[in-house]
Amino acid sequence: MKNIILNQRAERDELMARPYQRRDTKFNFDELLANPLIKLITRPRRVGKSVFALLMLQGTNFAYLNFDDNLLLEHWDENLVMQILDDVYPGYNYLLFDEIQNLPDWDLWINKLYRRGKNLIITGSNAKMLNSEMATVLTGRYLQIEMLPFSLEETMRWKNVNPQLEEQSAQAIMIADDYMRNGGYQETIQSRNITKSYLSTLFDSILLKDVAKRHRVRNTTDLYNLATYLLSNFCNPISVNDLASELGLSSVTTTKKFCDYLAEPYLFFYLPRFNNKLKLMKKAPSKVYVVDNGFIQSTVFNLSENLGRLLENQVFVDLLRRGYVPGQTLFYYRTRNDKEIDFVTRKGTKVEQLVQVCYDITSEKTRKRELNALIEAAEELHCDNLLVITNSQEEKTEWKGKEIILLKMLDF
Repeated sequence: MKNIILNQRAERDELMARPYQRRDTKFNFDELLANPLIKLITRPRRVGKSVFALLMLQGTNFAYLNFDDNLLLEHWDENLVMQILDDVYPGYNYLLFDEIQNLPDWDLWINKLYRRGKNLIITGSNAKMLNSEMATVLTGRYLQIEMLPFSLEETMRWKNVNPQLEEQSAQAIMIADDYMRNGGYQETIQSRNITKSYLSTLFDSILLKDVAKRHRVRNTTDLYNLATYLLSNFCNPISVNDLASELGLSSVTTTKKFCDYLAEPYLFFYLPRFNNKLKLMKKAPSKVYVVDNGFIQSTVFNLSENLGRLLENQVFVDLLRRGYVPGQTLFYYRTRNDKEIDFVTRKGTKVEQLVQVCYDITSEKTRKRELNALIEAAEELHCDNLLVITNSQEEKTEWKGKEIILLKMLDF
């Protein structure tokens, strides 16, 4: 066990020596570390949760355990581990546990350490497991920090490009287009030629390791077919009944179960249709979104036909970054005349904003369709904060007595 922990210390030190791009966050590192609550860093694999924790802990004395290590899990003995940590990291002030969900009964152990006064930083990549355990055993004892792949703004900084500078505007447009098509996973930003192989491998790994293995799924072919189908139909409404029928899956119950499984590792998100009546909201199809456009690029062809949906998916993930929660503060909407509004944001009990996404709104026919839908929804939902996000057009316009702002994605 000591050799395992020493090897992990060497791994930690090697990671600490690398240069990193600091991530945008509303949190102050010093304030986080001074807070005795457990710091829980969540969301998908490979988005920089560990790096965020390492940057937070830079210059401090902290102990480290990585639970993505089968040797550590196979030889696990909590009392022995704590003794060895004292020996390997004498006088440590903080404990960093990576991918904690891989340890059976991790929540009970973390609770015990918390009661003993340990200052804990933990990372995890499974929504259901983390939410259920944190919501029961550890209620009121943690702060949640959510990570996603690099945003467009972070990607610009990584590339040392300021879109506000006129001399860099052309380069900024190229980066924005590349980002929309290939996403924001750090490894792929640095080397776009590996995007397809890297993300298709990561996609398979998430399906097999975080879904099939965890839930003991025997029919991995059906699971993979469903995941691929959802990926191909990103930004489209889906219903469990239709999925079961379309894919020839064994039952609607199994299909619903598999859909839930695929949301757990933050791979897919399901956006419900807004309705003040909860029963009707649950009956309506949900729209499916993907955590990063790069996953789409790695499996779906003919992207030129999907630019509008790629932009919509990018906007959805950006709304997640801003703290909107699907089904609570974020929805889509269909008017009584069946016109779709891509996003409805809610603050408290009131509709805050209606957001339409349109890659190219230059044609008069497209313009009328998008703006008329917004006006119709605005009257039904009593909201005058109307926004259209486009790829490159921006203006402020009056349409049927209401002001509508058109904003290009770079400025959004």
